Amino acid sequence: MPSKGRCWETLQALRRSDKGRLCYHRDWLLRGEDVLEECMSLPKLSSYSGWVVDHVLPHMQEDPPPSETSTSPSSTSALGQPSFVPKSPVRDPAFPPASSATPNGTKDKYESQHTEPMVLQSSRGIKVEGCIRMYELLHRMKGAEGLRQWQEEQERKVRALSEMASEQLKRFDERKELKHHKEFQDLREVMEKSSREALGQQEKLKAEHHHRAKILNLKLREAEQQRLKQVEQERLRKEEGQIRLRNLYALQEEVLHLSQQLDSSDQHRDLPEVDLSAFRIRGNQLCGLISGIIRATSENGFPTAEEQAVAERALQEMRDLLVNLQQEIARACEDRRRQDEEEARVKRQESQVQQGPEVRKEPPASRQGPGGKLNEDLQVKVQDSTMQWYQQLQEASSQCVLAFEGLSNSKDSQAKKIKMDLQKAATIPVSQISTIAGSKLKEIFDKIHSLLSGKPVQSGGRSVSVTLNPQGLDFVQYKLAEKFVKQGEEEVASHHEAAFPIAVVASGIWELHPRVGDLILAHLHKKCPYSVPFYPAFKEGMALEDYQRMLGYQVTDSRVEQQDNFLKRMSGMIRLYAAIIQLRWPYGNRQEIHPHGLNHGWRWLAQILNMEPLSDVTATLLFDFLEVCGNALMKQYQVQFWKMILLIKEDYFPRIEAITSSGEMGSLIRLKQFLEKCLQRKEIPVPKGFLTSSFWRS
Repeated sequence: MPSKGRCWETLQALRRSDKGRLCYHRDWLLRGEDVLEECMSLPKLSSYSGWVVDHVLPHMQEDPPPSETSTSPSSTSALGQPSFVPKSPVRDPAFPPASSATPNGTKDKYESQHTEPMVLQSSRGIKVEGCIRMYELLHRMKGAEGLRQWQEEQERKVRALSEMASEQLKRFDERKELKHHKEFQDLREVMEKSSREALGQQEKLKAEHHHRAKILNLKLREAEQQRLKQVEQERLRKEEGQIRLRNLYALQEEVLHLSQQLDSSDQHRDLPEVDLSAFRIRGNQLCGLISGIIRATSENGFPTAEEQAVAERALQEMRDLLVNLQQEIARACEDRRRQDEEEARVKRQESQVQQGPEVRKEPPASRQGPGGKLNEDLQVKVQDSTMQWYQQLQEASSQCVLAFEGLSNSKDSQAKKIKMDLQKAATIPVSQISTIAGSKLKEIFDKIHSLLSGKPVQSGGRSVSVTLNPQGLDFVQYKLAEKFVKQGEEEVASHHEAAFPIAVVASGIWELHPRVGDLILAHLHKKCPYSVPFYPAFKEGMALEDYQRMLGYQVTDSRVEQQDNFLKRMSGMIRLYAAIIQLRWPYGNRQEIHPHGLNHGWRWLAQILNMEPLSDVTATLLFDFLEVCGNALMKQYQVQFWKMILLIKEDYFPRIEAITSSGEMGSLIRLKQFLEKCLQRKEIPVPKGFLTSSFWRS
């Protein structure tokens, strides 16, 4: 039967096909079907078997292999059972199906035949299927065994490589450790070598140090001995200086006592033969000479032997002067007595000749001054205690200047910058004091107080503090006091109302920083000696310009300022002083007393009235002082103050008027009108510009 031959050809074609040579797993497990059900069912061919039978077997029949040609008919007959081979619905593009050219009816019929698998009735087919499964199982087992052997081989190689890498790592670590040991050994040798060298160098330095220490000890002992010697010499010099200074003060005291004796000789002014003014002038010159020596001594420390010798010569000259004066007075008195006796004898002779009655002569009445009071001579110099106070203030000012001499004369740019910043921080706030508002005045006061307290303040966009330099505080205190006095000299002289705001700030700073107050007084006394009051005497050998400067005049290029400008400056400073002594800082401690209160103003007024008046100066200063401070003194001293005013009006004013020329009557007239107005109203008016409570609320 041709169908049997074609069946075997089909099986041979399937075995030789690409699919037949593949090792693949059937997917019956994935289909989820039961294994026993498939075994119990009839064997089936794949749906692709029909396609193989139609297309592959005809080609194989044209060239049959030798094995097939020798196939026995018995094997062919073994497959004589009818079978149904399904045809695959898939068509290979390389082998297009022959049925595609058939009519549609034939094609549909063919496709319908392949959709239904046909049952293989031959046991030979079942055997072939079993062989195929066995072959697949065997091939799978061989593949698994080969894979297992390959994995074992790879694991052996990995283990070998791992062991080899481990050994190489061990060798690398050993070489690295050996290298570290060598480097450590080399470093140790280098360190030991450097240590030995350092020990040697240290021993050498130690020996040099001991040698230098011996030399330094010798030098230190020599320096200490020299210092002790200098200290001893300084002590001896100070002791000698103290002795000379005490002697100098004793000389000054004796000279002043002799000067008072010279002044007491005015009771003999009616003796025309004696020129008392020449003796008084020379006595004043000698007093001024010794005062100058003491002033120079206060600046330099101790008087020298030459200065003491000069003072002793001055004292001897003063003694001789007093002896000469007494001799002149005795001689003049003797001449007067003889003359009186001669005149009396002549008159007696004349009366005897005329034989007239005797006429009793009454002694002439003693001369009386205005108001029936005796004319007593006033002083021309200040009291000793006031003079000593004046000198102490000037000495304190000089010591302050010496304290910041290093900062003032420094050439370092940084020090110069600090000096300029400190000077601006100290002087600019004082220049800004005005009568605008009390709140602004408090800000200025707080800024000055902070600067003096060592706190940083802003000045010119930079932070400034006295702690920037060790001499900064002395410098600021000196410049601040100088600026206060300069404001009185310039600002108050032009605007009298400005005295009160400047004075109240100065008084508050004085209360918190007493040294600033002492420096203010020192500057004030130096520029205006009448604020002491002190009338400097002309010294022998002194230049006229220097004497004019001592009197308070400004001398520029040998030209002395005009009298009006001089009086204006003196007036401004006296007004500032009169405002300071009566004002207190309102935010300060009220329980504390005023550092320089009204009692000093009363002392100044009493001393100025005990001194000979100066033309044009005394009237100006009295008017300015009483106009500013008179109301406060009236409230403080009451009846005693009015007695003082009456004394000025009745006794002292005529003395000023007697020495005032016709061209200097302006200040005298102002003083006279002020006194008359006050006595008429029995009240001293409140000065213009006086700070009231409303000023501090603004």
